Amino acid sequence: MKCYICAKQGVDSEAVAICIVCGMGLCLGHAFKEALEVKDIIDWGFGEEKIVYPHTLPRFICAECKLAIEQRKRKPKSE
Repeated sequence: MKCYICAKQGVDSEAVAICIVCGMGLCLGHAFKEALEVKDIIDWGFGEEKIVYPHTLPRFICAECKLAIEQRKRKPKSE
């Protein structure tokens, strides 16, 4: 599989990852590796316990999908 972004630029580059969101093949130069937290909420019957585990899940993502996801994380500017 070839890197989609490189192919659009006329460069022949092997893909080393696939974007988990859009499925685009990515080379090392175009792949972003992010950590996805593993969380649980356990209901003990007298309250809930929120747990964030120390080990994360790796995910590879392209620049376009990274921007789309990050726009959701930003707080709106106060006017």
